[in-house]
Amino acid sequence: MRALRRWMLATVAALAVAAVAAPAAAQTPSDDPRPTALRLQTDAATPAALGPAARAEAEVRGMSVAEQAASVVMGHIPVADPAALHAYMQQGLGGFILMGSNIPATEPELRALTSALTVDESLPPLIAIDQEGGIVSRLPSDAFAASTTLKSAPVEDTTDAFTARASLVARAGVNVNFGTVADVTADSASFIYGRALGTDPSSASERVAAATTAQEEFLASTLKHFPGHGAAEGDSHHAIPTTPMSKEQWRTADEPPFAAGIDAGASLLMFGHLAYTAVDAAPASMSAEWHRIAREELGFDGVMVTDDLGMLLSSGDPAYADPVANGVAAIAAGNDLVLMIAGSTPETAGRMVAGLVAAVESGDLPAERLADAATRVRELRLELAADTADWSVCEDCTPAG
Repeated sequence: MRALRRWMLATVAALAVAAVAAPAAAQTPSDDPRPTALRLQTDAATPAALGPAARAEAEVRGMSVAEQAASVVMGHIPVADPAALHAYMQQGLGGFILMGSNIPATEPELRALTSALTVDESLPPLIAIDQEGGIVSRLPSDAFAASTTLKSAPVEDTTDAFTARASLVARAGVNVNFGTVADVTADSASFIYGRALGTDPSSASERVAAATTAQEEFLASTLKHFPGHGAAEGDSHHAIPTTPMSKEQWRTADEPPFAAGIDAGASLLMFGHLAYTAVDAAPASMSAEWHRIAREELGFDGVMVTDDLGMLLSSGDPAYADPVANGVAAIAAGNDLVLMIAGSTPETAGRMVAGLVAAVESGDLPAERLADAATRVRELRLELAADTADWSVCEDCTPAG
């Protein structure tokens, strides 16, 4: 069970927050959105007897293939109109990622927007944001220390910064942060250098673990970009970076920060569009072998998510010119959630859903793999829904002891 969000922190910027727990609204059978058969499966058990994992499995069994497919898609449209976003999410999508185009001028407006993304109050979607701080920052109010200085500061500074950052994100109504860069490099010319939390495996591991532990008290944190951008030269926003690094070399050079974040309890693991050709010629985001390594060798049991599939289109590689085919291949490889931002239109998510359904019907995507992905995503959503703390600014709070 995830920890209840109950921290109160004061930081160098004098941010203070408080949590107020509110019970979830009760539903009557007439307004319960679940299918009748599904209600019969789940309502017979008490909450104590049926935890998030068992409930997710039972509910996914009662879903159609189309519903399962929609639940593993994290959508995006570049608008800040709550009504438009609410209508968009009625497709049954599992999540939505906020980009700069979705961020309104004030925090109350942002809270209204994130609230509008929820269609079923008992099962909020995964609402994500890239809030690393510093170089990659969607929230203008985040003035806390970021990787550019944290990599050379005491580890405690990372804990303080990401505690404050996560509280800021959570009180905006966002429950997933794609905010922990576990890549490691000492090369200042690398595009990922300024975003990495360390310049060597040991220092990066310490700070990644600290950032993960701090954030998980507030929201679901994410490690990125597995298996590590540091070894693969180039920017995956425009190409598919490659490296001949062996798996043995990776074990000592790039794996440690990811292993540390997994051990610290990260909820999500984001797979990068980069290829370690000695392990698999395909980008990690499309590699069944890298997903196996994460599950079986690193012991990650959370939600695996792709980096933006639109980046693959931007690579110019004709093998990845079809975004729907990319989505199907990503789920087949082991991802549980597919993310599409660059080039996404109001129709893109629906096409992705249709493509996944067609792939199951044709046998190209095993039905069991889609159901497993849908179950992992739903379990995380149920866990987050159970954390009913409501975050707000607290002007007279003192730091928690």
